[in-house]
Amino acid sequence: MYHHVFLSRALACLLGVFVLSTSAHEGHDDAPAAQASAAPRFAAVSEQFELVGVIDGRRLSLYLDHAADNSPVRAAQLELEVGGKPLAVTQVAEGEYRAELAQPLADGETPVTATVIAGADSDLLATDIDWHAPAAEPVPAWSRKRLAAAAGAAVLALAVLWAWRSRRAASPRVGGAA
Repeated sequence: MYHHVFLSRALACLLGVFVLSTSAHEGHDDAPAAQASAAPRFAAVSEQFELVGVIDGRRLSLYLDHAADNSPVRAAQLELEVGGKPLAVTQVAEGEYRAELAQPLADGETPVTATVIAGADSDLLATDIDWHAPAAEPVPAWSRKRLAAAAGAAVLALAVLWAWRSRRAASPRVGGAA
């Protein structure tokens, strides 16, 4: 009876040591830190205008400024093509526009052209969006460490159980029925 209690407590302590050793250095593993991926952006600049676009899924936010002083372009007409396809552009504020892509961007380079007409000034802006979908995140190293520790604890538990049963089977029984 006492051997059983001793062995179960020893096994519990050993399992606790394995669990603590695998989580003690969490945050200090060898896996690279996950990097936040920025929304795809583009900028097209001429002597007169600067157009910046930020893409969030299929939504395209556009910011049109004067190149000389970075002030918003007022009362401008903006025509836009992305990947050779014209997009309907809606002005939402001075120098700020919105458009909706028919589908999310494909990996690689996508050409962008914009025609800007503001009063007597007009210009054609061209650039490319170079975007690649984020790679799948790797399995964190701490998960592999915990899996290895759990496997080691299971092997140790089986070894302790085997030793206990072997010892119990080998020990002579003393006493008898009363």
